[in-house]
Amino acid sequence: MMLWTLAGLFGVSIILLVISIMRTSKKTKAQHNQIDMVHISTMKEINAIQDSIRNIELDLEVVMKEAGVQLSSEEKVLIREVLDLANRNYSTESIAEMKQVSHEKIEQMLAPYQTLKEGRKIANEN
Repeated sequence: MMLWTLAGLFGVSIILLVISIMRTSKKTKAQHNQIDMVHISTMKEINAIQDSIRNIELDLEVVMKEAGVQLSSEEKVLIREVLDLANRNYSTESIAEMKQVSHEKIEQMLAPYQTLKEGRKIANEN
């Protein structure tokens, strides 16, 4: 009698273990599907951003060619870095010192962009 009881309990425990494993695997599959969906949507967003960046770069090339501006990649990088520092309110003297360029050259580089900024400020104030 005791042997039958133990065998029955052992059988019930095996059945419960199998049910538990099946439920866990279903939940795991659902979680993997959710992770896959998030990954797919993230990859779509990244691709869209990369496409936008490519379009902006192409637009910039077209504008530069139309304007007749010819800058080397080093000059583009220097102007970008100088503008970034100026937008972060660094003084022209400190920018010149960081970039090891004359103060006058920095002012000359920033001149076209400062008039645009001042025009925007005046337009925003009105």
